[in-house]
Amino acid sequence: MLESALLYDAQGRPIRQEHKVASHDWDEIEDWSKRVYMPYEVSPVGTTGSPDSTMRSAKVGRITMTRFAYGIPVNIKDWDMDSGNAVVLTTVGGKARHRTVGHEAVETGYGESFVVDCSRTDYYVDFNPNHLQVNLTIPHDVLEQVCFDTFGHIPDNRLWQFKTGLGGRNSSWMALMEYVARSIAEAPDRIARSHTGRHLEQMVCLHLLNEWANRAGYDLENPVNTLAPGVVRRAEEFMAEHARDLPAMPEVARAAGVSLRGLTDAFQRFRGYTPSQFLREQRLRGVRQALLQCGTGQNVSSIAADYGYIHMGEFAKAYRKRFGELPSETLKR
Repeated sequence: MLESALLYDAQGRPIRQEHKVASHDWDEIEDWSKRVYMPYEVSPVGTTGSPDSTMRSAKVGRITMTRFAYGIPVNIKDWDMDSGNAVVLTTVGGKARHRTVGHEAVETGYGESFVVDCSRTDYYVDFNPNHLQVNLTIPHDVLEQVCFDTFGHIPDNRLWQFKTGLGGRNSSWMALMEYVARSIAEAPDRIARSHTGRHLEQMVCLHLLNEWANRAGYDLENPVNTLAPGVVRRAEEFMAEHARDLPAMPEVARAAGVSLRGLTDAFQRFRGYTPSQFLREQRLRGVRQALLQCGTGQNVSSIAADYGYIHMGEFAKAYRKRFGELPSETLKR
């Protein structure tokens, strides 16, 4: 199934693409790759220098699924960390060799995947001439959000910097990838934009996080990540209660009975993020809840202002990044 992913819909018609689906031109392929993956450096291996690339993509919520091959052996390195993306590469043709630590590498064949968070670590991969990949590009922020919503904390770099293979021909991960491809075939536009797509996005991220953490030896359910000392809990309670007032961090530290540095260190150790990030989350959640319960005469601007947001453009951008929709769309519901 995955070999033909993104080619045809459930009725056998070609899935419409907004870009070229094949190219022999390095510049065209580079431009496509920058838009759907991130900037990286690619070079042909051996004497063959002209690519014969296939390029298809589809959105599943905020995840991008791609069917991609260069058509020649290549080496790829220097993936752009600032783009903020993790990638899961699933081999459905040929082979790929992914470097892990030092000179160690994981080779993937049919039905085997490899995950790396390019926003947190370097990545080198070699593809042989017959390679064909069905890949997922997932914003790091989306993975953090799913982890926070599910487990109550954000993992540290013990997870994010761990590069590993996963899946396999008869694995549940491979079955999920095929399910995603079939869902796209049945309704490409709906999966890209609807609540169904967002649900599938959550499913993919949660399954990936569990598989990834298991291989990294990182226990997502470990109480050390969810049970924090009293200073952290007091600070969280204070910020949740006073989110509308936008308290300064020294004020939060005083309420928790600890120095500002002590508060920051405790959050980094037991939560994996800063107290300011927690407060930002509480404010955005508070706005969302107010929008969903909005009464007559209220609008987005007035509700956002209640939570200390002054620049509506910046607020709308932060809200959309967090919840995948504009505040006005939440208000309509």
